Amino acid sequence: MRNIAGAMLLFFICSLAFSQQITVLDKYTGKPVFDVVISNEANSIHALTSFDGHADISKFKDGEKLYFSHISHDHKAILKSEIIANKYIVYLMPNENELEQVVLSVAKFKMNKDEVPQKILGLSLENALFLNPQTSADLLQSSGQVFVQKSQMGGGSPMIRGFSSNRLLITVDGVRMNSAIFRSGNLQNVISLDPLMVANTEVILGPGSVVYGSDAVGGVMNFYTLKPSFAFNGDSKTSANFYSRYATANDEKTVHVDVNIGTDNWAFLTGVTYSDFGDLRMGTHGPEEYLRNEYVIQQSGTDVVIKNSEPKVQKPTAYNQINLLQKIKFMPNKVWDFNLGLMYSSTSDFPRYDRLYRKKNGELRSAEWYYGPQDWFMGNFNISKKGDGPMYDTAQLTTAYQNFKESRNDRALYEDELFRTEEQVDAYSVNLDFEKVFKESKFYYGAEYVFNKVRSTGEVTDLETNQTSVTASRYPDDSSWQSLAAYLTYQWKIAPELSFQSGLRYNYILLNADFNNQFYDFPFNEANIETGALTGSVGINWKQNDYIGWRLNLSSAFRSPNIDDVGKIFDSEPGAVVVPNPDLKPEYAYNSELGFDWKALDNLQFEFAGFYTYLDNAMVRRDYNLDGATTINFQGESSQVQAIQNASKAWVYGIEAATLLDLSVALRFKTSIAYTRGKEEEDNGRLVNLRHAAPLFGRSSLMWHKQKIKIDLSAEYNGELSNDRLAPSEQGKDYLYAKDAYGNPYSPSWYSLDLTGQYALDKHWTVNASLENITDQRYRTYSSGIAAAGRNLILAIRYKY
Repeated sequence: MRNIAGAMLLFFICSLAFSQQITVLDKYTGKPVFDVVISNEANSIHALTSFDGHADISKFKDGEKLYFSHISHDHKAILKSEIIANKYIVYLMPNENELEQVVLSVAKFKMNKDEVPQKILGLSLENALFLNPQTSADLLQSSGQVFVQKSQMGGGSPMIRGFSSNRLLITVDGVRMNSAIFRSGNLQNVISLDPLMVANTEVILGPGSVVYGSDAVGGVMNFYTLKPSFAFNGDSKTSANFYSRYATANDEKTVHVDVNIGTDNWAFLTGVTYSDFGDLRMGTHGPEEYLRNEYVIQQSGTDVVIKNSEPKVQKPTAYNQINLLQKIKFMPNKVWDFNLGLMYSSTSDFPRYDRLYRKKNGELRSAEWYYGPQDWFMGNFNISKKGDGPMYDTAQLTTAYQNFKESRNDRALYEDELFRTEEQVDAYSVNLDFEKVFKESKFYYGAEYVFNKVRSTGEVTDLETNQTSVTASRYPDDSSWQSLAAYLTYQWKIAPELSFQSGLRYNYILLNADFNNQFYDFPFNEANIETGALTGSVGINWKQNDYIGWRLNLSSAFRSPNIDDVGKIFDSEPGAVVVPNPDLKPEYAYNSELGFDWKALDNLQFEFAGFYTYLDNAMVRRDYNLDGATTINFQGESSQVQAIQNASKAWVYGIEAATLLDLSVALRFKTSIAYTRGKEEEDNGRLVNLRHAAPLFGRSSLMWHKQKIKIDLSAEYNGELSNDRLAPSEQGKDYLYAKDAYGNPYSPSWYSLDLTGQYALDKHWTVNASLENITDQRYRTYSSGIAAAGRNLILAIRYKY
């Protein structure tokens, strides 16, 4: 027996000596990754990781480079000798196909996704580099779970679960982007963010007021920009990325460069992107109503309507944009971390395309309608400190300044008067956030102060005499909006498979505006609003077993009136003008959400979510009167008086579903679909369709990814909204829509079939080619004023140093 035991021990020792077992782990979670294919460069030797992430690499030669391939992680190439030096551990980075397991958006600190009761959508920079979105709005739309409306090419207004515009919140590196003039109409501010400078994007589907305050009613879009990296080896380290892209549908030319310099304690990152877009060509097969048959030019100072020789080219839609980024990071030790971020975005003038084909009495209404340069600057300074005291384990202070500039310019056909309004907002914010971790629970708490100063001017220029005079501004000049808030979020790990999360936030809002009655005889001189709002949330995340998981979340949210709601003057639609209303109050949303995840097989997963939201005291645009007057003269036209009022209730409900099927190690099928319905109450109590409830929409993708090659065949699609499904405000915009058999406006269903390929030439160079809208469909997304690109060839190249 002793000899047998000795022989077995000798055999075991020899096995350890000659086998070289490695462990493959997820870079973020540290969990084993199974079914990873390991091969050599000649692809003649293979190994596969086990359920525990283990694999034997003894059959590979010591000098060989090993290639690691997995459907949900980025491919990796590493020398066998490096693996041995790293103690036989290999880390793989999760790619865009895997739902990120770590999220920042729910509490401003890292949280495990499987402990969060809300649905979080994650998008990575690699996703952007592969799919080639032209703007951040296009990046959101490529997810298949965020709907995007466009009024012009320089635009993109996201819709999430029946809400849009100022009922959605945008943050950049944790700083609130929504300003006091974010409007209820469609917004294009998201295009100020360059998708090539956004490292990752997290979208909270549903309310987020507990952490983010006012406006986070339908969802929160969190953009986290590129971070500088250190060297950590006693030497300086320089890295760089170059990216260039060309697209045929709008003659797009984009160039991007970013450079990182890092030392042990300091890191610097500089980035710049310039894009030039020509007029956009629509598809061939679709409604005739979308064609651009005529447009206006000036000849010798006179407006001339000319026939468009290429009616599929939407003239004018061209514009250009530049984005700049500067990051500085200083980490003197493991306790303190200092970060400075500077961002700047500026566009050229860009046409408001949907206003340029409106007609009056059979003739085009406008000769010119364009936005002036949309400028945005943000400087933020963040200090993070780690500790182990009784009050916090991590504390961070974030201060930020933002400056927004925009203008609107319009001139009626054959008229000499060019009207212009210009707005500028200075936005200051201070956030103090804390994290405290106990054995089975965590506390996140903090305070916030936001101050916005709004400047607004109006002028009219006579083009014949070149004389400029003052006219009504869009907003009350020198108005202000302030928010003070404190919040607390509590997370409790009741059991390994069960997490509980709750939170409370109190907000106090102050708004001050003085109205200039030089041009309009308002029955009021000022608006002074002081109001408070308490919001809360409670939810659980329960992993019933290895195959089934549940999420349940109940939450409330609010939106306080801003300067746009209270004080704007603008033509909302032909023959109507919106005037100020100083008597507004906050609106409140109450939301419930139930999510269900099911792993039917090792290679097949399903995800479902259902939601219901009730919006009370909703701020909506309704007919109004000024001391009994129901019409006023606005820019030479008699117009119906309207105002934003707390005059409605709304109900929104829907479902979201996704399927993930791994057909092989290299081949994955993924599809997602969303269905939303919404109703709001009119003055007479009648329920009508909600304007921002998108039609049925989704995206399906079949992706093959092996070593250096990635190929994706995908389809985006939208369902039809018949005339009786359109909101009343949309039924009145017949110029936006196709005509049904009865001549009524409706939004047709559509699809776009796309093919994208990527090939890594070597460790430095990568090339991309996409053919979008292969069948050349002509379509407009719901409520959009511009048709989408027709068949579009995109070519891109990237160099990584």
